Amino acid sequence: MSGGEHDFGAFVAARATSLLRVAYLACGDKTEAEDLLQTALERTYRNWDRVACHDNPEPYVRRVIINAAISRARRRAIFSIIPMHSPPETPADASDPDLLHVLMDALRTLPPRQRAVIVLRYWEDLTETQTAEVLGCAVGTVKSQASKAMAKLRTALGRDILEGAIKDAHA
Repeated sequence: MSGGEHDFGAFVAARATSLLRVAYLACGDKTEAEDLLQTALERTYRNWDRVACHDNPEPYVRRVIINAAISRARRRAIFSIIPMHSPPETPADASDPDLLHVLMDALRTLPPRQRAVIVLRYWEDLTETQTAEVLGCAVGTVKSQASKAMAKLRTALGRDILEGAIKDAHA
């Protein structure tokens, strides 16, 4: 194994769990999250020489995950407009008292960009500037997307449930 492959392997071993969490929160589906992470790691590996020269390659991988999640959501939206046979979605168990499940259902209703901002800001604890860097947008865009997303989540969940869910997610 060459030095670059060893470094990449060490990076994946150290950060895979955190990156999988970002992927899951970005898309809301465990299987799709695993696919997103695999895609992101493959792209990162192909560019490892360029990516590894930075102090921390994790923001690059996060950005690949978020961009891939947004692209997949757009594709699904386009395919939902085009008449095609698709399997019915399985609804979440409404009787499940677990707050995380309730929050994930609400997150799935957000547009991909807003979901990405919420995931990066509130689960990954990135600053507005770091979130803007990951998403490749202006800080003002992060602020406006976060504001719109939080307003939608508050409407869907109620302020108390939303704030409790965010606190529980950090625990």
